[in-house]
Amino acid sequence: MKIGVVVFPGSNCDEDTLYAFEQLTGKRPRTIWHKETDLGGVDLVVLPGGFSYGDYLRSGAIARFSPVMEAVVRHVQRGGFLLGICNGFQVLTEAQLVPGALRHNVSRRFVCKPVHIKPATTRSLMTRHLDPNQPLLIPIAHGEGNYFIDNDGYQSLLDGDQVLFRFCGPSGECADEWNPNGSMGHIAGVCNKERTVFGMMPHPERASSALLGMTDGTLILSSLLGLSVIEA
Repeated sequence: MKIGVVVFPGSNCDEDTLYAFEQLTGKRPRTIWHKETDLGGVDLVVLPGGFSYGDYLRSGAIARFSPVMEAVVRHVQRGGFLLGICNGFQVLTEAQLVPGALRHNVSRRFVCKPVHIKPATTRSLMTRHLDPNQPLLIPIAHGEGNYFIDNDGYQSLLDGDQVLFRFCGPSGECADEWNPNGSMGHIAGVCNKERTVFGMMPHPERASSALLGMTDGTLILSSLLGLSVIEA
């Protein structure tokens, strides 16, 4: 799978993302500057975390109108795969490539810490090789990660099995005490109806090396790429 990582002004997780995928595949993904309109024939586009355009207006609201996004939308329309992590997830919701919106954390504070999440489905590339009963330790770093959607939209997500991950406790229990931002239904990630666009607030690329003390992100990225899990 040929991978491209988009870089917006203010992106700060692009190098982490490039490194994580390179460690898994042995190949350096293509770096795609936000002004480019040609994705170079990649199969998977990744919108990384950070503070695109300084998070002015709303997180992801300006990046959604970057020149590269026209090419990204065409890529999705052709059936190409797209992953948005943290700020990238915010861009996806602003571009309406996945349902819902991301609001300020209920604490009104930026939250940066490792949390547990668990797969809510195995019917996606992101989760197909994951154990639904195994919580994963993945870091978060966001001020606007409170996932929201109206009641009809939430029911549609459930009916379509589009929830990818939920925040949980170390033993897998979903409860408000383990929800770091107030997300509806403890949602940490969703996909589109076609299961080709994936958005998640936690950072799997920051949990993909033993040197970082966390390797569960490797399980998620390996599943996405259809790889056998390797030791990070």
